[in-house]
Amino acid sequence: MLYHAGLSAVPGGYVGVDIFFVISGFLITGQLISMLEAQGRIPFGEFYAKRIRRIIPASFAVLALTTVASLVFLPPATRPGALEDAIATALYVPNVLFAAQGADYLAETAPSPFQHYWSLGVEEQFYLFWPLLLLLGFLLVRRSTRRLFWVVLSMVVLSFALCIVLTGASQPAAFFLLPTRAWELGIGALAAFALHSGLVRLNGRLAALGTWLGMAGIALSLIALNENTVFPGWAALLPVLSTAAVIVCGSNLPPGGAGVLLSRPPMQKVGAWSYSIYLVHWPLLVIPQAAVGYENPLPLALTLTLGALSVPLAVLLYRYVENRFRHPAAGSPLRSRRVIATAALASLAFVAVAAGLNAVQSTAPIASTRDAASQPLQVAPNGSTFVPANLNPTLRDAPDSIPVTYDDGCHADFPATEVRTDCVYGDPDGTVDIVLFGDSHAAQWFPALEAYATDGSYRLHNLTKSSCPSVDIEILHEQRPYSQCEEWRQSAFEYIDELNPAVVVLSNFGEVAPVDTSTALVEQWEAGLRSTLAALPGSSHALVLADTPNHSASPLDCLSRNTEEAAACDLPRAEALDGEIIAAEERAVQEGNSSFIDLSSYLCTDICPSIIGDLLVYRDEHHITTTFSRALAGPLGQEIDRVQ
Repeated sequence: MLYHAGLSAVPGGYVGVDIFFVISGFLITGQLISMLEAQGRIPFGEFYAKRIRRIIPASFAVLALTTVASLVFLPPATRPGALEDAIATALYVPNVLFAAQGADYLAETAPSPFQHYWSLGVEEQFYLFWPLLLLLGFLLVRRSTRRLFWVVLSMVVLSFALCIVLTGASQPAAFFLLPTRAWELGIGALAAFALHSGLVRLNGRLAALGTWLGMAGIALSLIALNENTVFPGWAALLPVLSTAAVIVCGSNLPPGGAGVLLSRPPMQKVGAWSYSIYLVHWPLLVIPQAAVGYENPLPLALTLTLGALSVPLAVLLYRYVENRFRHPAAGSPLRSRRVIATAALASLAFVAVAAGLNAVQSTAPIASTRDAASQPLQVAPNGSTFVPANLNPTLRDAPDSIPVTYDDGCHADFPATEVRTDCVYGDPDGTVDIVLFGDSHAAQWFPALEAYATDGSYRLHNLTKSSCPSVDIEILHEQRPYSQCEEWRQSAFEYIDELNPAVVVLSNFGEVAPVDTSTALVEQWEAGLRSTLAALPGSSHALVLADTPNHSASPLDCLSRNTEEAAACDLPRAEALDGEIIAAEERAVQEGNSSFIDLSSYLCTDICPSIIGDLLVYRDEHHITTTFSRALAGPLGQEIDRVQ
């Protein structure tokens, strides 16, 4: 909670979830082992009914309240997405959705109000499969819990290996999905097996030391890990093994060790409330921020106050919802089948209602009632003071306003290491070749270049790759060296050299994380661009396009909150453009057969408006829409004509 509230003293506070996984795996597996030893089987109905009563009522109450709050306070443009997240939560698969979206839990600037449910998705999926796996393993090893320990150990090792591999290949997937998180619950399960079978026996002094070392490891996790840590991966071992040490060692000694701290009434109370605190604190922090806009960050004092407020609210949730269903009143037993059926029907009913609301929200217009006149782009544009009813594209459609190269596979994704040679557009019979080379900020110029190439009978070759600048610089992606980018860039150099085009157009997003932190980014960027220009054929003219304005948060959300006051979403030019990177690129092109083009005067005066005429300029924080890009075909084409 403190981490999410923005307290910098605990940059690794997100490991609270990992600690939770270990404790949960320990408790649940302990119960299942007892069932296997006592009955030789697992009463699945009883087990699932208890899990439902323990988790679902409080979870569902917060889900419903958060959905209502989202409809009331979120910007209209983000409500359909929030409802989709709510539906995934009701179906117990929010983690799968966030993994598919590629959400970055540690760096997401506009997170979902339901994003914290990802860990419950992992838990619920674990509860679904784990009893069956344990029973099958138990029967396989001839009903020996000691031998079952080794079966569980093999599954934990397999899950951890998958976690390491996938963290390097796709960090969001490794973060959110059960197969790569199961080993953390499995470590808790191994602790339960070790204690039940007597595999671990420690004397009092050694056990006490182990608990304190475990607590120290947890504390170190909170302060040593941060948003730049490659996680989960190897780094997750520290909080996971530390938690297991506290559990195992704490179970092998009389009151003492870290138990002196953990057994205190305040700690026990927080432990009892912790699930409800986890459920409540996230929407309490996220929804107010979304309501005022992420371009207006809430002060730390307010976020800490909201975090503190989650505690009394959680106490109410704990007392009147969580405990009420967890411990039904005497004389009113809840049959397992009825509990399971009720939970299933409640989920389906919620999904039906949320889907209906989503259909309404997805079709409701987000604009004023006035139209704006269409006008040709010009230098020093005047921004619209309202969101036109004839806005092109609409605020709803803007996120999908992306070049066709994304759909046809010609914009390379992160794993790609070789350029595609068949990504040719414009006039296939043309005799002059133009190459577009860079990252997604080069790709955003594709509609303009395609229109120019088609009208001028040129062949346009698209060489763009996600988060991979054409600038020759080693960068990080998901906290790891982006080696695929370097290989792809070298492949692009070889292709361009063989093609020997008339013009190479380069554009890139200057906000990257360099591998080398000893030298300023601006210096590395300038040197890298010089290196790239030197690697291009001497007969090719290189055109370096200045980057487009960058907002701290998507203008779409702001515009959807201010349909009659669109100027409130405009950004001062000094804030929107990185003057140091622009100057570095200008210096780099002063030598050789290259030119620097800055079309920002078509996007900004002293202010960079979000709407110009009837055209929406941006589809997100720092990419222009395909419609606006195509409107810039004339000015960009004039610059290309000058150098041919």
